[in-house]
Amino acid sequence: MNYKKLIPVMLCFFAMGFVDMVGIASNYVKEDLGLSDSMANILPSLVFLWFLIFSIPTSLLMNKIGRKNTVLLSLVLTLAAMIVPVFTLDFTMLLLSFSLLGIGNAIMQTSLNPLVDSVMKGGASASTLTFGQFIKSIASFLAPIIASWGATTNAFGFGWRAIYPIYLGVGILTTLLLFGTKIKDQSQTLSDSSVKAEERSVGAQFAGAFGLLSNPFILLCFLAIICHVGIDVGTSVTAPKILMERVGIGLNEAAIIGTIYFVAKAAGSFSGSFIMNYVKEWTFLLLSVLMMVVSAFGLVFGESAIVIYVSVALMGFGNGNPFSIVFARALQAVPDKKNEVSGLLIMGIFGGAIFPFLMGFASDAFGQIGAVAVMSLGIIYLLAFYFQGRKPSAA
Repeated sequence: MNYKKLIPVMLCFFAMGFVDMVGIASNYVKEDLGLSDSMANILPSLVFLWFLIFSIPTSLLMNKIGRKNTVLLSLVLTLAAMIVPVFTLDFTMLLLSFSLLGIGNAIMQTSLNPLVDSVMKGGASASTLTFGQFIKSIASFLAPIIASWGATTNAFGFGWRAIYPIYLGVGILTTLLLFGTKIKDQSQTLSDSSVKAEERSVGAQFAGAFGLLSNPFILLCFLAIICHVGIDVGTSVTAPKILMERVGIGLNEAAIIGTIYFVAKAAGSFSGSFIMNYVKEWTFLLLSVLMMVVSAFGLVFGESAIVIYVSVALMGFGNGNPFSIVFARALQAVPDKKNEVSGLLIMGIFGGAIFPFLMGFASDAFGQIGAVAVMSLGIIYLLAFYFQGRKPSAA
């Protein structure tokens, strides 16, 4: 293992975590601009919509310019997204910023996981990817803390938007370190068959990537990623609203529950990277989903702050591992098409657009219990995914 190469790549996972600020940011934008839940939830939905559009083209782009250069492109777009809110809270410009963040993150998540495979020389196991998710979670759980601190102290004169210049600085550092790191890019070492594949039409390559959905196990994994991310984004957006609705506290105080979620998710990812050395990853997936089931009951019926906090923590811990387990299993299922599998599964992150969009309308109609009900559908699918995916014929 070459730590000089791995450290910049792990910092990229931290930059990948910038996308998780959309949950708390949408709550502050809702308060500042007086929006309804359905309108405010357009912002996180817009971020994740771009995964549907850019994930597969990114997998093709990696074959052209390499994995490292593709990650660098994603970092540049992410930096641009951090700049816009520093100057304005205009809703139209925020739509632009959230779009740039979504495009950059779609490109990054598609290319960064295979880049880990290049650095580890084929060792992109579930535990390694899970540790990357732990690094990502650090940026995720810091976002509500920084936003709340900025709002209460009017930090740098930006208020809650202080998070943007801070993450902008970290993003610049990450970009420079990765740029200066030499990585032998496997996607640029093409075999004769790969060269012929590159000569195919773009349409044929798209058809080949989408054709992977004809593999029943890949289809199951694709839908699992949709649900996993929908639950993730849905929790970060809805948890503060549940506290405000049932306990009657303000947004600055309620924002900290987002940190609880992401700290628990980081703990789940970090511990998972070690637990899976001793427990079968599929068994650990079941334990994780069962935690999320218990959490859903707490979020539906809980009326006290402590029950809501514990429920959100359970949701975070349980949701810290499904992504890496599903992703690693899918790569193992089709080892000769890792870039295409990566692009297809990362496209599933557009579940972060579907769930908040539906949850916004449900919460406007029925309160936050409606939003939790929508999110629970994703948990039910993950439970079904475990039982169906563990069958030998599925893999």
